[in-house]
Formats: sequence, structure tokens, C-alpha cells
Amino acid sequence: MEKILHTFNGMEFTVGHAILEFSYLIAAILFVWGLKLLSHPETARKGNIWAAVGMILAMITTLFLHEDENGARIGLMNMVVIIITIGIGGAIGLVISKRVKMTAMPELVSFFNATGGAASALVGLLEFGNPGNESLLVTLLGLIIGSIAFSGSLIAYGKLSGKVGGLSAGFMKYVNILLLMGVIVLTVYILLQPDPQAYVYLVYLLFGVSLLYGILFVMPIGGADMPVVISLLNSLTGIAAAMAGFIYHNLAMILGGIFVGAAGSILTLLMCKAMNRSLWNVILGGFGGGSSAIGEEGGTVKEITLSDAAVLLAYSQKVVVVPGYGLAVAQAQHITHELEKVLEDKGVQVKYGIHPVAGRMPGHMNVLLAEADVSYDKLVEMEEINKEMAGTDVVIVVGANDVVNPAANETSGSPIYGMPIINAAEAKNVIVMKRGMGKGYAGIENPLFYRDNTRMLFGNAKDSIQKLVGEINTL
Repeated sequence: MEKILHTFNGMEFTVGHAILEFSYLIAAILFVWGLKLLSHPETARKGNIWAAVGMILAMITTLFLHEDENGARIGLMNMVVIIITIGIGGAIGLVISKRVKMTAMPELVSFFNATGGAASALVGLLEFGNPGNESLLVTLLGLIIGSIAFSGSLIAYGKLSGKVGGLSAGFMKYVNILLLMGVIVLTVYILLQPDPQAYVYLVYLLFGVSLLYGILFVMPIGGADMPVVISLLNSLTGIAAAMAGFIYHNLAMILGGIFVGAAGSILTLLMCKAMNRSLWNVILGGFGGGSSAIGEEGGTVKEITLSDAAVLLAYSQKVVVVPGYGLAVAQAQHITHELEKVLEDKGVQVKYGIHPVAGRMPGHMNVLLAEADVSYDKLVEMEEINKEMAGTDVVIVVGANDVVNPAANETSGSPIYGMPIINAAEAKNVIVMKRGMGKGYAGIENPLFYRDNTRMLFGNAKDSIQKLVGEINTL
């Protein structure tokens, strides 16, 4: 019989329980430290490791020291099943993470986020009918939020991978509002029943409506808003995990969920601010759905040859590279870093202008360039790089479109009007690398392509930069 250290409100605290709670405190400290390190690219890898250590600590101590209301710990058979399940899931996650390409990283984030939402939703379903569960509201909230995060993340995965199309009909926002009202009404009705456990069929209906809302909530949202949506869904998964923690009175789950939910919410709001849009506008506006009638330029593009581009870059003093999703698709991050080194050998200062929502997920370009060993101090955020644009000799736009579109500043009728952009048009010269004249994810024309100081270098970005490096080396 384990020694009882203390009794509070009828609950007996043993040595094992004390060790368990202390391990949760250590895990929470490691979570906070990990989040702190994640705030800078140079320390982000260490932040992931420290946060993972905290989670592993919480998992191990829970597995061996957790006690139910009767003081019983996890049985041997259940422990074996749990360990085998963790091992299988960990192995699958490791294989997927090792094989995934950088271009598919946003889809991977969405898929993993969906699994977290599904776990929280299943906890809500399983615990609703548990007589010992006293947290009915928390259970329903975990079920609702987890379901929305699960189905919404799967749709985000499908949209990012090109497997699911959009649904930009104007009436969809009214359908979503009705579904959301239905979720609220069902929740309140269940809570008001004298015996809520007798209404299990309504809980399954609530589960289905929440899943449907998650699907239809993400479907109309255009590609240009997907980084914001991914961040929002990530925060929802964190909140759902915290709800599951309250159900099981598990401090590690509560704190971990709160940290993820808070970090995701803050990031979502910061990204909305970077786009000069409200979160409500992102959710209901369907931005990026493909309205191409607004912002048409109708001018003539001017091309540049590789040899002329090489001379222009080699004899510049300052060059700024603006990366976009096209750079990821072409896997051109390593050769872009090579171009940077070749130019620096000739005395050219090279920096990278990073827009907050460039790519398909938060920090996509930072991760991509870090993979190519680009120095972190060369990655300059939008607000800072814009201060230097007027004094920049050449801006190289590699696969970016909407984040350098002057229509955001100049065309009041444009869907992206008011969205802060990297002001590439202010530079003395602009070289745009694209496969063709296709529109960006927002589906509108880019007037930058027709400016007098802009030249187009058509072709695969990786091949074009490779040839450009060769040309510069011959000068």
C-alpha cells in the first residue's frame, strides 16, 4: 500500500501522485521554453526538441503513475496496448515525415492537425455517457471543437494537395451561419436536460453537424487565405486538447492544449493583421476564390535574357530575393542560395524579403530557406525590407505573385486591396521568374508584370537560376 502524503477534499495524495503532478510541472516548463525557442528560426529546432522531451516525460509518468478515482493504476494489458499503439503511430509519423517533400509540408501539417482534432472528438464521444464524467459542457465543447478541427483540417489538406476543389458560392456563408447556430442550439438543449446521458442520439447528431460545419467552413476559403486557416485550425486543435485534459483532470493535456491554442490564436491574428483583414472576413469572405476580372492590366510584358539578367545582377550593389510558393514547387531553394553566394563573391549584398503569408502555411518560406542553409540574418520580414526597397538595385521575384501585387495598394476594387505587400515595384529593377503568365492564388492579374522597371524571365525557377549562376560565373 502506497503511503498517503496528504488528504484534501476527500482526495488522497500518494507519493506516485505527487511525482506525477511534479512531472507535469516540469513538462509545462519545457513546453514554455520550447515555445520561446520556436520564436526564432535559429533556435526553432532546439525548441521542438525541448517541447518533445516535455511531452515524452508527461506520457511516461502518466503511463506508470496515473490513478483512477479508485486509486488503481493502468493495468498491464492496457499498458501493453497503449505502448504498441504509440509505437505504431510513432513509426507511421516518422516514415511520413522523412518522406514528405518540402512542397507538401503544408499538407502534412494539416493532416497531422486533423489527427489531433479527431483524438479530442473521440474523447468527447466516449466520455459523454461515462457516469463519472462531471464536465458535461467541457465534454461537448471538446467534441464540437475537435470535430470541426478534424474535418476542416482534412479539407485544408485536400485543397492544398489539389485533391479537393473550392466552393465559392455566395450563399455558403449563410449555410455556415445556420450550421453554427444549429450546433449552439443542440448544445444548449442537451445541457438543459435533467438526464443528458439519455440523449446520446443528439450527441451523435451534434457530432455530425460539427463535422459538416468543419467541411463547409473551409471549402469556400480561397487559397490566399489558407495559411491563416491552417493556423486557426491548429489553435482549435489545441483548445480541443485542453478540453480533453479537463475531462481527465490531466494537467499536462490542459497546459499543452492551452499553449498550442494560445500560440495558434496569436499567430492567426498576426497573420490577419499582416493581410489587413479581420478573422471574420477571412472565414466568411472566401478570399482567393478566383475573381480575375478585377485588376486586369492589359499591358505588354518585357522579357529579359539570361545573359542580360546575369550582367544586371553581377554589377548591382544590392539585390533582394522575394520567394513564393513557386520556389517551393521548383525545389529551387538550394540553387537560390548558390546564386546568393555567387553574387556575394562579386561584392553584391543579398537579402531575402519574407512576406508573412507567402507559401501555403505560416513560416513556409523561412523553413524552406533554412533547409538550404540560408543565414537567418538574411531573412528580412516585410516591414523591414520595404524600408530598403527604394535603394535596391534588383528585386528577384521567385514564384511569388499576390504578395508583391501593387493592386493591393493602388486598386480599390481589388480583392486584395489593403493587404500589406512587399513593395517590389519601388526597386530600380525587378526580375520576375515564372513559368508563364498564370495568376496567383488570389486569381487576379498582377500589374507589376507590366511595369517599365520589370522584366520577365520565363521558365522553371530551378533551371533558370542554375543557368543564371553559370552566366554570372563567366563574367
